[in-house]
Amino acid sequence: MSEQGNLAGKVALVTGGCGGIGQAICRRFAKEGAEVFAADVAAPAGDLPAGVRYLPFDVTDEAAVLAAYRTVEDAFGKLHVLVNAAGIEIEKTIEETSLAEWNRIFAINTTGTFLASKHGLPLMRKAGGGSIVNFGSYDGFIADPGLAAYCATKGAVHALTRAMACDHGPENIRVNAICPGYIDTPMLQSFFGSAGDIESLKEEVRRVHPVGYYGTPDDVANLVNWLAGDEARYASGQLWVLDGGLTAQVQQMRV
Repeated sequence: MSEQGNLAGKVALVTGGCGGIGQAICRRFAKEGAEVFAADVAAPAGDLPAGVRYLPFDVTDEAAVLAAYRTVEDAFGKLHVLVNAAGIEIEKTIEETSLAEWNRIFAINTTGTFLASKHGLPLMRKAGGGSIVNFGSYDGFIADPGLAAYCATKGAVHALTRAMACDHGPENIRVNAICPGYIDTPMLQSFFGSAGDIESLKEEVRRVHPVGYYGTPDDVANLVNWLAGDEARYASGQLWVLDGGLTAQVQQMRV
């Protein structure tokens, strides 16, 4: 663990910290000198890097969220960085989506961001300020077919991010959202599915990106790391699209 990194002396909590993107963020934060909580409902599959500790954290359960933050407070007394990376995807139209599925995806993607942020704020005040990084999506701006509920949750996170930035900026608490495009994670592999010529589909997805490829969890972690640190002190209330230029182009020109 570096003593001179971007986050030296900071305490960070990453919801969804045992997932593909969450793990990359935790690794990067630890490399940059932070004390990191990988907060997740699922325990890590293997050993965590030095400086990272697992914290049971159910973003849909307010009592569990409060209990987790008491653990953070007992250990360090404060929190400098919160990353709301926990999330799921439902690949259905609204007709195909049940009310239970609709409520579940909102509970995790949107209400989970609300609860983790709401109860993390007191610890950030004790730290004298901090940085919250939410996870939106390029699907909060435009829509992939068959992701109606997912798109709705991410649009809500975008609006919540701006509101939080306005409300808590005077407390030296910055709030931003990263809006990834195609990132090589298990969620993306699920989106590709298992039927047909999957490799041709993957190649077509790469082709429509101006950069010629889709992103990795480390690409996301790089941007999260910057937003979490003091170099980003003037960055707040923004939706940072990270999609290899996908949404910058007129799609018809790629046909």
